[in-house]
This record gives sequence, C-alpha cells and structure tokens, in this order.
Amino acid sequence: MPPMRFAVGIQRLIPFLGYHHVLMILIAIAIVLLSLLLAGCSSSSPLIPGIFLISLYYQHYTPIYDPTQVDPGVTAAIANIVGGAQLEVRVGYFGICVNPDGGSFLCSNNATSLAEQISVDQDPLNLIWVANTFKDNVVFPYLLIVAIILAFVCFILLATFPGWHEETDARTGSDVDIKPFPSRFVSQIALALIFISSVFVLVSVLWQHTASVAASQVAQDLGNGSVKSGVGTSAMVLGWFGFGLLVVVTIGLLVMILSIRLLDKLADE
Repeated sequence: MPPMRFAVGIQRLIPFLGYHHVLMILIAIAIVLLSLLLAGCSSSSPLIPGIFLISLYYQHYTPIYDPTQVDPGVTAAIANIVGGAQLEVRVGYFGICVNPDGGSFLCSNNATSLAEQISVDQDPLNLIWVANTFKDNVVFPYLLIVAIILAFVCFILLATFPGWHEETDARTGSDVDIKPFPSRFVSQIALALIFISSVFVLVSVLWQHTASVAASQVAQDLGNGSVKSGVGTSAMVLGWFGFGLLVVVTIGLLVMILSIRLLDKLADE
C-alpha cells in the first residue's frame, strides 16, 4: 500500500509543476555549476582542487626539437635546474593550489603565503609565480559573477509566475484547476536577464578556454623537456554545461512568450 500511495501522490503533484518550474530547476542547476567553477582551487576541500583552469607541473620527458629553436641545448640547462622537482600548481578563478611532493594540495588565494611554504628545490622555475601572474593578469571572473546574479534575479521573477489553483465553475458548480498566464512584462524582463546572462557566460567561457589553452602551451614550450601543463577538463565542462542550460532556459522563455502571444491573438479572434 505505501508504494501505491507514493505513486498517487506523485501523480497529483506532477500536474501542479508548471512549465516555469522546469525552467527554474534548469537555472538553479546552472547557478550551482557556475558557482563551483568560480570556487575551483579556492580551498583544500575534497574535489575543489580538481576544478582548475590550468595546471603546471615538473616532469622530465623527451624535449621537442624544432628548426626554429636558436639554442636547442637550453633544454639540458633547464633540466639541470629542475633536478628532481615534482611540484604541481593549479590555477582557479580566485585561488591557487600547490602540490609540492605528490601528496595533498595546499590551496590559498594568496600566492605569497604558498611560496613561503615551498623550498627552492621544489619550485626552481617559479611556477607558483607564473601561475599567480596568469590568475591576476589573464583570468577575469567578474562576467561570471554578474551572469550568476542575473540568472538568480530571473529565477526570482519566474517564482512570481502564477501556478495552478482551484476555482469553482459558475456553470457546473464543480471545482476546476486553472493556471493564469504570467505577466507579459515580467516574462520579457526575465527573458532579457537570462539572455544577457547567457551572453556573459559565453564570453567568459570562451575567454577562459582560449586563455587557458594558450598559456598552457606557452608555459610547456618554455620548459621544454622539464615542464608539463594541462587545461582543466572539469572547469571546461562546468562552464559549457552552465552555458548550455542557460541557453535552454532562454529558448524556453522565448517559446513561452511567443506561445502566449499567439494564444491571445487566437482568443481575440
């Protein structure tokens, strides 16, 4: 009997979940994903150091030789300087994580405090300084912050949309479930906000992707044979998924507004 009651309860609940509730859920998921992206490398909490834009780490490998290299032998000098260092540094929007010896990560938004805990032998090429320069001079998180705020305001506006409620039919005397159309003005404001939010996220994610790939490749070429670098896959996934959800919400709101306008015209006729 309990499973049957649960099924009946769900069936009674589903009709009262309006179209705008689905859009609100998508916005909430997008806000969570983008917030996690911004929180990457801001603390040593589990999973947070795994959300990073780029990583730089010492690793000996066969250097790449190219005719455009004026002094190919510099790779040997760099290898001698690096020695047995195995430090890894990861960069997020507001923080840096350092793993000096393959153990746990040390994370902070203050690169100076991290550098003071690392010896010269652990970071002979100053990768922490390079990472901090990238964070301060290249990374720009404020478009994402504004986008999250706009998406949240849109979420609040959608929460004001009227839901299902019962009214008594004057002709039959029976109770019927009705749902009024939302305000056209509020709907248009919500559409404008979520559209601007989507554009900001698109610009930010494209900026993030291009800058990370470029900085990663340049750093690895400069440390040819001794320094490896990589782009954070989790950060890219969070950014593009967040953007995709906001686009879906934008299209959903646009379809809703056009549908209501069409129904109004048909009703007038």
